[in-house]
Amino acid sequence: MKLAFFNDFVLGVVKGDSIVDVSAAVADVPHTGPGDLMSGIIARWDSVKGKIEAAAAAGAGVPVSSVRIRPPVPKPGNIVCMAVNYMENGTLPKKPQINAFHKAATAIIGPGDTMVLPDEPATIFEGEAEMALVISKRADNVKAADAFDHIFGYMNFIDGSARGLASAGFFAMKSRATFAPIGPYLVTADEIADPQNLDVKLTVNGETKQDFNTSDMAHQIARCIEWASSVHVLEPGDILATGTNHRGLSSFMDGDVVTLEVQGLGKLVFNVKDDLKRTWSRETRQDRKEKGLEGPTNQLTGKYAVG
Repeated sequence: MKLAFFNDFVLGVVKGDSIVDVSAAVADVPHTGPGDLMSGIIARWDSVKGKIEAAAAAGAGVPVSSVRIRPPVPKPGNIVCMAVNYMENGTLPKKPQINAFHKAATAIIGPGDTMVLPDEPATIFEGEAEMALVISKRADNVKAADAFDHIFGYMNFIDGSARGLASAGFFAMKSRATFAPIGPYLVTADEIADPQNLDVKLTVNGETKQDFNTSDMAHQIARCIEWASSVHVLEPGDILATGTNHRGLSSFMDGDVVTLEVQGLGKLVFNVKDDLKRTWSRETRQDRKEKGLEGPTNQLTGKYAVG
């Protein structure tokens, strides 16, 4: 099942090119807004699934193109992002130490929304293509063998970054407003046969920048859940983003149209805005490495450019 919010955060089920309003089926789920509505639905899935399926089957639906699709998990309790979790197409000599960081829930935006680059002296702004999973039930010290029992579904996820800031750590780099585009919908786990073998593709203005497969993860999905849940409890509706292959990362700039498509999870399309109109080279990290250069390109023009 593909769950989505549309227009004024009406709950819908996507069926092909149509979306069916199923909000009446979950009207009795206690909530104060769309954020805790989705987490409430997930926590009560055994009791509401049949109602949602029946409503989706009975409804005529409207074209997806005629509505505004919103972020499917608007306000999770936690966003846990795995750090350096890919073997970079086998180019890393050994598995990196397992690690993660938190991203603010207020960073979330949805399809058609705009990532806004802040007036900060970042070396570069990037967006990392990732597959994210959403937790189905309370996960506390979960063993890897039981990890998939705690996954409700999957979705596209972008981890926006403002790299090179003077502030130490990931907080200032990762938790900016609009730095977590997600969607377009939340795909329930039963629809994804093997989440550890999915193609991930990110394009900027139609040009492919990242193209990799989730099989390249250094620490696979079950281990990520095991480790994260050993650090703190994960609750229904929490997001765990599984990391990215950094070789294709390149700059995000004003006017960009970015598309992320993880196999089976639909297309997430969003815009980038920079009031300062700063510019960078379009070369990827892999491009630079092949030239014998380290790290991302420096800013070329605009405020904070180094002469």
